[in-house]
Amino acid sequence: MEESDVYKSILVEIEDAIAVVTLNRPQKLNAWDTPMREEIKAALGELNADESVRAVILTGAGDRAFSAGQDLEETQKISSGDEGLDWFKSWKDFYSSLRNMDKPLIGALNGVAAGSAFQVAMQTDVRIGHEGTRMGQPEINSAIPTVLGSWLMNDRIGLSRTIELTLTGRMMEGRECHDIGLIHYLVPADQVLAKAKEIAQLLAGKPPIAMKLNKKRFRAITQAGFDEAMQAGEPIQKESYATGEPQEYMAKFFAERAKRKQKS
Repeated sequence: MEESDVYKSILVEIEDAIAVVTLNRPQKLNAWDTPMREEIKAALGELNADESVRAVILTGAGDRAFSAGQDLEETQKISSGDEGLDWFKSWKDFYSSLRNMDKPLIGALNGVAAGSAFQVAMQTDVRIGHEGTRMGQPEINSAIPTVLGSWLMNDRIGLSRTIELTLTGRMMEGRECHDIGLIHYLVPADQVLAKAKEIAQLLAGKPPIAMKLNKKRFRAITQAGFDEAMQAGEPIQKESYATGEPQEYMAKFFAERAKRKQKS
């Protein structure tokens, strides 16, 4: 097994033409900040260009979370609408690194996938989870409006359920995710990665040019919607952060968390 030690917040291992990218901030429930997103983007680009790699698995370290999504300690520091706009713009290249994969990308969802991590999970080609996997779009609870997430959910599960999940911030359990098609394979928790590797081997054995052209076609089908969502998000996020509401609600979140820690 070949293992890369280039990165600080992720692990990359390659064995038998299968690459496993592990989000490695378990103390933060694998939540990402901008430097971590840059590492993920770089790793995916390198793996996409590596002819010896035929499939990629994305998973999280530990047994609690695939990823909690955005690290709120970073976004809490945004102090103006212009800073909020710049932060939002940085996501387009990150999400594009997922979309631009010519090789199959498998999500091994070993735990919670919330907010932007839910959006990342939805952009993988095949998803494996367990009954304790929890997925959803709780961004409204931090006063962050959902833009790309709304488009991704609407495309996959329909407008009615998208509206309910976006406005309530409700997290779905693994069984519900499987029933509505967001999780393709529901297995015991200790078998998620093994099943992901099984599916990765299956996909790695498919004709590579046909795989690449199929993925190219899927990008073409969805590109206009992706571009529209990212463009629409710019004035929305700028207005949101200009009001100070996200910063206020994130401050409340951290204050409540500190109280809980004092009581425990």
